[in-house]
Amino acid sequence: MPQHRQTGGPQGAHRTLAPALRDLLRCPVTGEELLDAVGPDGQRLLLSPGAGLAYPVRGGVPVLLAHEATPLHTGTPD
Repeated sequence: MPQHRQTGGPQGAHRTLAPALRDLLRCPVTGEELLDAVGPDGQRLLLSPGAGLAYPVRGGVPVLLAHEATPLHTGTPD
C-alpha cells in the first residue's frame, strides 16, 4: 500500500514539481485533488482515492493517464 506524503514535504532524491503546478494537478477520471505518496519500491505516486488509482511519476513528470495507473488496494478481502 502506498504511503501518503504531505505535499511540499521532503522528497529525497526525487524531483519535485513547482508548487503552483502541483496545485493544478487533478485526477483525469474524477477531477479530485491528488495525494502525494511513495510506493513500496520508492517510486513517487499521485493517488486518487475516489478513482482507486495510483498515477506514476516518472523522471519528475506525472503520468496522468488512467491506463498507466495502478489500482489502489483497499486491504479488504473480496
